[in-house]
Amino acid sequence: MQTTFIARDTSAADLRFNRLQFAPASLSPNELLRDALGLTKKKSDALLGQIGEDLTHPLSALRQVDQTALDSLGFTPKEISRTLATLQLARRLYSPVPEALPLESPEAAVAYLAPDLMWETQEKFAVLMLDVKNRPIGQRVITVGTATETLAHPRDIFGCAVRSGATRLMVAHNHPSGSTEPSNEDIVLTRQLLEGAQTLGLPLLDHLILGGGSFTSIRQQTELWEEYPQGI
Repeated sequence: MQTTFIARDTSAADLRFNRLQFAPASLSPNELLRDALGLTKKKSDALLGQIGEDLTHPLSALRQVDQTALDSLGFTPKEISRTLATLQLARRLYSPVPEALPLESPEAAVAYLAPDLMWETQEKFAVLMLDVKNRPIGQRVITVGTATETLAHPRDIFGCAVRSGATRLMVAHNHPSGSTEPSNEDIVLTRQLLEGAQTLGLPLLDHLILGGGSFTSIRQQTELWEEYPQGI
């Protein structure tokens, strides 16, 4: 008896699905984008090719992609929404999760703040309010700047902390460039905050700068806390 075999065409999507099940690492960045975001090949090519054109690792450009960039590539509102949501999820998954509270070190505070600050494309300044045992009781972004700068006034910072009932605080902001080196403005503001903290009896524990997966503690890098002791 002769056996007849019927050939069936397998679509590219089916092949990707099979590889995703059994060998996910074999999928290219372009294929992962198409499946994760529901994009056409043309749009996923544009996303990696144009935004990451001059980069050795094009996927790294996605860390800072924004609505304007996606709109310029012809993405629909639904595609923009899905893409931004997926990238935000990826940022939060990448960010370390604080193992325990209270926040007893710069590393613990950075882990707590990273989901909101680490990969942002605009500079944001946040106040982290703490109780007497360094446990967070609140966090607030008080200013949002351009891609290169933001401004924060000591009045707003201390007002936010006092209203929350905090007994100590930290402040933090991000540098979208990825460099966490403090600017002259960062040092000036830190000095102003330390002076104000002394007057109010509301200790400032640190001023952290986050960006590009790393951070700088101004307290660790300077002698400002020796100049303005905080009584802690």
